[in-house]
Amino acid sequence: MRRVWRRTNPWAKVATAVVVLALAGVGVWWFGFRGDEASAAAPVTRTVQASTTTMQKTVSSTGTVSPSVEEDVSFAVSGTVTSVPVTQGTQVTKGDVLAKVDTLQLKADLLSAKADLASAEATWSDARDASDGSDASVSRVAAARSQVDVAQAAVDTAEDDYRAATLTAPVSGLLTSVNLAVGDAVTGSSGNGSNGSNGSSNGSSSFPSSSSSSSSSSSSSAQFVIVGTDSWDVDATVSDSEVANVKVGDQAEIAIDDVAGTVYGTVSAIGLLSTSSSGVASYPVTIAVTPGQSTLHDGESADVKVIYSKRTGVLAVPSLAVSTGTDGVSYVTKVDAEGKQTKVAVKTGETANQMTEITSGLTEGDSVVLVTFTPGGGSGSGSQRGQRGEGGFGGTFPGGERPGGGRLPEGGFGGNLPGGTQGGGRG
Repeated sequence: MRRVWRRTNPWAKVATAVVVLALAGVGVWWFGFRGDEASAAAPVTRTVQASTTTMQKTVSSTGTVSPSVEEDVSFAVSGTVTSVPVTQGTQVTKGDVLAKVDTLQLKADLLSAKADLASAEATWSDARDASDGSDASVSRVAAARSQVDVAQAAVDTAEDDYRAATLTAPVSGLLTSVNLAVGDAVTGSSGNGSNGSNGSSNGSSSFPSSSSSSSSSSSSSAQFVIVGTDSWDVDATVSDSEVANVKVGDQAEIAIDDVAGTVYGTVSAIGLLSTSSSGVASYPVTIAVTPGQSTLHDGESADVKVIYSKRTGVLAVPSLAVSTGTDGVSYVTKVDAEGKQTKVAVKTGETANQMTEITSGLTEGDSVVLVTFTPGGGSGSGSQRGQRGEGGFGGTFPGGERPGGGRLPEGGFGGNLPGGTQGGGRG
């Protein structure tokens, strides 16, 4: 036998070795890998129970965190600044003194107004004493009474102006801008003051208003800007196709990168004017953050989910446990106490968060089969098997079939052998 092998042509030896190696490879695949693939062909399943849960529908959006209170505060009376006890960055409480102006002129105006009131009251008293009941005397009494009313209004205004010489914080928050110093001359402007105890000059409304401002403090012309740090909003937008689902009072879940856990809030306003981007219209939606969030910062980005539908006590199973037949009927595979599986028709409701509502066909606690993985006909496993190259056989057989593909080569064995040599073609 050895003499025959020595006399054999070298090319014949190579061909023989190739055939032997190929046959060995097929044997390994047939008795080893093929068995693995057969076991992998079975779907991976587990048993779950139908249970009651909370199902909700949401509208998702992104937004920006901003303080819900931003007050521009300025004096409503004229005078020279005599005191500014605060600086930029000071945390103030509602009612804290921000600045004062001199009261010399304001006090003189108040005394003058009181003198005018006393004179008007005296005239009114004289008119009543001199009245004889005639139409003329009655008219004089009425006119004198009107002058008393005018004088009293002037006194009220002068008193408010005198109190307004002390400017106080209308809200609690952080002073982000202080544009005032001792010695500055200020000119009162009605409607641009703060705090209910301050007044305005020139006989106008005695209570200046403090208005919220959406502009930044750097661009504000106010003497003081206070930003609230205990209440926040998230300004978001919702597309026109979904805004109809959102209403004021809806709960919202807010996720912010630098804040651990979920932040909650409620929809406080929905804008009526839309904006358009890339041909898609959207509406502004303001979400008031639930109080107590002290770690928020102006300008932070937020992901928002507005919950517009929420139902509790809904019987549901994972959506992967439900299949639909060719007849359009939904089915689940029910498992009894002995482990027997039965295909059961069910009626389904809403689907949310990978759970499907079951309206009939199951009761709470029923066990059903959940398919978690179904191989794709062996193609995935075969592909992985065919790429094994360490100590085994890789590549493809003739006709493009991999070892896991389920088809043997016709007429011979090809593919890549260990070491990168190419086997023979068809015999």
